[in-house]
Amino acid sequence: MPHRNRVLPTGEIVAIPERGTFMGNRGILHDDAGHLGAARWRHPHWVCCLLEFKGRHRKVMQPHAYTELFFLDEAVALAAGHRPCAECRRADWLAFRAAWETANGPVGSAAALDRVLHRARVTRRRAQVRFRAPVAGLPDGTFILLPEGPALVADGAARRFSPAGYGPPQALPGEAVVLTPAPVVAALAAGYRPHLHPGLGGGLCPLALRASPQDICGRGERAGRSGEGPVHVPSLRGEAEATSTAHTRHRGCFVGCASSQ
Repeated sequence: MPHRNRVLPTGEIVAIPERGTFMGNRGILHDDAGHLGAARWRHPHWVCCLLEFKGRHRKVMQPHAYTELFFLDEAVALAAGHRPCAECRRADWLAFRAAWETANGPVGSAAALDRVLHRARVTRRRAQVRFRAPVAGLPDGTFILLPEGPALVADGAARRFSPAGYGPPQALPGEAVVLTPAPVVAALAAGYRPHLHPGLGGGLCPLALRASPQDICGRGERAGRSGEGPVHVPSLRGEAEATSTAHTRHRGCFVGCASSQ
């Protein structure tokens, strides 16, 4: 029985058998029995991590530990409001931050970026923030909502999303509801290239699979708000304020593989 920890481009968290190629974290969302509660985040620092990094191992959805979330690829993670982890995906984080600042202006820290992104991705009622836009102006890697469901804008076509991958290219509509947060769309337009599912092909940036059959891993935690228990979060100082250093102390990298999703 699959865990309810797969995230769709619409922001929904579902239980499906298909495996993800990236993992993310928003804090502790499940109970001791591994069931998702009403909360959909515990902090605004939503990261998107590799499935394997430095041999760290962890069982998924353990009591009093963060809830491991999984995405088909990075475009799905971006649509759901996550951004690259600054430890296990250091180069991607720096590229994302550079594109973000080109498009949206400077950010003093990862925490400041996360606060802006949080307002752009979800309402206080937990609804995904969406907007309408002409599709011709949207960059590759953006998710739109078609009558049939979510679709990825890629190489001048719409590719229908499914939990297992993408459908064949089809014509883009003139206008559509956009699922990817507006500042992330701007960062994509400024040159950030997300890692996409290896079955997509085309001229975008296909994901090189890096997972091997082992358990989810991760380490470090800090106390959450009263009554929430420990919440795993990125070390924001290490992520954003020490970008010129080769090594950072990052407490929120949640890495492993698809075998125990």
